[in-house]
Amino acid sequence: MPDPQLVIAARVRAALSAAFGPSYADTDPVIRPSQFADLQANVALPLAKKLGRKPRDVAADIVAELDVADLTSAVEVSGPGFINLTFKDEWIAAQAQAVLADARLAVPVTENRQKVVVEYSSPNVAKEMHVGHLRTTIVGDAIARILEFLGHEVVRDNHVGDWGTPFGMLIEHLLDLGEEAAARDDSSVSDLTAFYQAARRKFDSDEAFADRSRRRVVDLQAGDPETLRLWQVLVDVSKRYFNTVYERLGITLTDDDIKGESFYNDLLAPTVKELEDKGIATVSDGALCAFPPGFKGREGEPLPMIIRKSDGGYNYSTSDLATVRYRVDTERVDRMVYVVGAPQSLHFQMVFAVARMAGWLDDRTVAEHAEIGNVLGTDGKILKTRAGGTVKLAELLDEAVERAGVEYDAIQRDEAFDEATRASIVEMVGIGAVKYADLSVARDSEYIFDFDRMIAFKGNTGPYLQYAAARIRSIFRKGGLSPDAATGPIVIGHEAERALALHLLSFGAALEQAAAGAEPHRLASYIFDLASAYTTFHENCPVLKAPDAETKASRLALCAATLRTLVTGLELLGVPTPERM
Repeated sequence: MPDPQLVIAARVRAALSAAFGPSYADTDPVIRPSQFADLQANVALPLAKKLGRKPRDVAADIVAELDVADLTSAVEVSGPGFINLTFKDEWIAAQAQAVLADARLAVPVTENRQKVVVEYSSPNVAKEMHVGHLRTTIVGDAIARILEFLGHEVVRDNHVGDWGTPFGMLIEHLLDLGEEAAARDDSSVSDLTAFYQAARRKFDSDEAFADRSRRRVVDLQAGDPETLRLWQVLVDVSKRYFNTVYERLGITLTDDDIKGESFYNDLLAPTVKELEDKGIATVSDGALCAFPPGFKGREGEPLPMIIRKSDGGYNYSTSDLATVRYRVDTERVDRMVYVVGAPQSLHFQMVFAVARMAGWLDDRTVAEHAEIGNVLGTDGKILKTRAGGTVKLAELLDEAVERAGVEYDAIQRDEAFDEATRASIVEMVGIGAVKYADLSVARDSEYIFDFDRMIAFKGNTGPYLQYAAARIRSIFRKGGLSPDAATGPIVIGHEAERALALHLLSFGAALEQAAAGAEPHRLASYIFDLASAYTTFHENCPVLKAPDAETKASRLALCAATLRTLVTGLELLGVPTPERM
């Protein structure tokens, strides 16, 4: 079932063709919400300039050819030439009934199926994840879930930092501690931050250790078996840690999704050679560089992208170019979504520009940087600990759950739970609050991490949406019914019923918008508006105490359709929904 805006858009285009000729059939009908109706078509205003006529006259001609008698109860021209359209209650009810009856909530599987790689999370081996990894992990996972639901083939890619010069000192520090330490959960190796910092201090203060570390890097890059074995020890310890964080956050990444920098190591030299052979890479000041057009330095000089350093070493640009080349030549993807911090914008613009010069990216294969804004504290600055250090992700989640427990215990509830059930609910509320607070804002904007706001049970928050779903479930429990048994038929008898049913019809459009722009906040906005519409319905339309059996059956059906849409939408965002609250 198409979104109402899409239905009206198709009808207006047909009217444009009939009124002004087939060449106008592809004109944007400019469908927008209306204060005076359900929707309005504003196409007459821009079209009037092209036709050299008055907008109201153009609108009248469109209305004369507009075939919407089966959909609308009123079509009116207002103002300078707006076409206001009001849907029939019967049409809205029938479409809402179709949503209820369909296993996919009437959201079709895409006809334009693509293979899409979504690169996200990407922490560093032998380092703990911090708050900076929160957004890329949460947003990337939501993007992957939404694309999959719509029918695309999604390749999750956790591009971990598992290669490079730091591993020399990390391996040597591991040997100094004793390799067996890595196998013990209570060892210093399991505290990845402390392990990394200790290795760094030793590297900076002990020249002999630094020399050993540099030699170890050479051994690692040369593929020395023993060095690779020790490197794998560090990788495995880190994977176990990553997985504990992902499991708690409900992230769908697995070990099979890890393609770290080491994965592309053997592809670096062939990638560079191809760029040289194509005349894209040239030597400048001893380094091999590419100069994509349009990029200038401060003085207006061409801005180079170094792909092989003067000492013969490779860098992030080399690795990212090899990654693009692999995804095109081997994985045969149609779209690449890089969920990475906004400060990397220039880097990715240049990588994609060079990839286009090489012919790896074109109109059929696209790459996009889904920029992630910074997480700020309540002081408006980058979120830090009180001591000024980086906030560990695990500690942040612990505090979120603790605060959620306090807030949860303060709300009035219809039933009491044992401690285990309460702990499970509070965990879902705390984690859901953190995730939704992130997902509800545009991914490229900065947002303030405020526990008090995000854990509130009122307003645009995760707990509010979780509670809305739990409240609907409680209606069915009190009525001794299953949501699956609520089949209607749906009828519209109250304005709140109409508003709720109409909003249910836009779920698919919200998903399409979120997928097209890699913007989960569009889905979050839809879900909040749906929950708000349900709250108005709940306050004005008694369900179990409805005035008659027909109204009760209809309202239960609306509750069931709303519940499934809420739960499905939150699941696609990765936000859990407790059965009871």
